[in-house]
Amino acid sequence: MGPEELVRANYIQKIQPAQDLAEKEFHEADYDPESAETALHEKDYKWAIVKAYYAVFHSAKGIMFLMGFREKTHFAVGEYLEFLSKKGKLESRYVSDFKACMSARQAADYNYDYSKKTAHDIHTIAEEFVERMRKLRKAI
Repeated sequence: MGPEELVRANYIQKIQPAQDLAEKEFHEADYDPESAETALHEKDYKWAIVKAYYAVFHSAKGIMFLMGFREKTHFAVGEYLEFLSKKGKLESRYVSDFKACMSARQAADYNYDYSKKTAHDIHTIAEEFVERMRKLRKAI
């Protein structure tokens, strides 16, 4: 789905590009991996997965604010990333990474399905994803 379809489906809202809101999202995206790292050291793998996912989510949400969109669902963020990928602005790997992190977070939160390996993998993905969103941010 492209932005127009996402707006029509009420998954996202068109807004004025919002640097201030993007800044808040990127601030959270910077905090969350540190919190995930602490959780990993404490062997709190569920929380590490949740925090790593939110780093990914907040950095992607920051991009959306810069481009003049506000998400209404987590699903919509993944769809917006897919749109950016199809437009050549983002490698498809990051769309897959977002979806993998979201799936791992849902499994940890709702199915109590988490492990040390998953937590470490998602944390690594999150660090790389946030770094890529920072580069994309500079290009906007």
